Amino acid sequence: MPVLKTHIVPSNTEEIRLYDYVQQIFPIIPSRKGVKKAIAREEILVDGNKTSTGHWIRAGQKIELLESSANPPKEYHLKLEIVYEDEFMAVINKPAGIPVSGNQFRTIQNALIGNIKLSKEKDAIRWPKPVHRLDGPTSGLLIIAKTAKALVRLGQQFEQKEIKKKYVAIVMGKTQERGIVDTAVDGLNSLSEYETFKTIESLKSKHLSLVELSPKTGRTHQLRIHLSSIGFPILGDKLYGDEGEILMGKGLFLAAIELELNHPITNEQLLIKIDVPYKFNALLEREVKRWKKYN
Repeated sequence: MPVLKTHIVPSNTEEIRLYDYVQQIFPIIPSRKGVKKAIAREEILVDGNKTSTGHWIRAGQKIELLESSANPPKEYHLKLEIVYEDEFMAVINKPAGIPVSGNQFRTIQNALIGNIKLSKEKDAIRWPKPVHRLDGPTSGLLIIAKTAKALVRLGQQFEQKEIKKKYVAIVMGKTQERGIVDTAVDGLNSLSEYETFKTIESLKSKHLSLVELSPKTGRTHQLRIHLSSIGFPILGDKLYGDEGEILMGKGLFLAAIELELNHPITNEQLLIKIDVPYKFNALLEREVKRWKKYN
């Protein structure tokens, strides 16, 4: 089986079991249950040897993730928008409200089967795999690998922070023209920048702002936490906002709209963009009309 990813344990790593460490270094595995199964199938090797969940890692050890021998996931029938595709990788426009992966059936991973063409390259992986994650409620650009080499090289670009991402969000309140947020997330240094596109008056929340967001680190829920921490929670955020900011049936107003990366095989610079989702502009237009009507 081809090696999908290789990791060398750094010298400053604290004592930790392999079972707990794997998801930190191989986020492509969606759950702890998935880690246990991969170890049992000998798809995770330490220094080239099979291992166990209770193995304690040490600095300098080489941990490898092999292509899975499991059967391909059952297809979840969902039409996806393909923004870019070639023999090595693809980029889709993930719809809001569906998790990228996990133990449930209704995931983007399971929907890829019927949407992404299998690669004809020699190192083609058995089914397309997402290279990173987007929160379930978040929509937008998601990178998919189709070959082992592409998966490895795209993962390296993420680890080295070479892939630049931009998001757009509607937040509660009147934001400054530009800003930087460095609130720690889960005790880790985190950095995000934002730029305000427009601010409108709103009957419900006084103001709503459409902002572009550029995360410089990749912490879980980073943008949602950062905006909430400075008093501008994202509209529709059930975790970090207030109940009064939830619009029934509208979801979270956060979308990944731009990716800048190097092609994993040709090294060509790719700039992939999509438009701001329709629901964002539609909501702002409705709020403007309501404000004018009652003022």
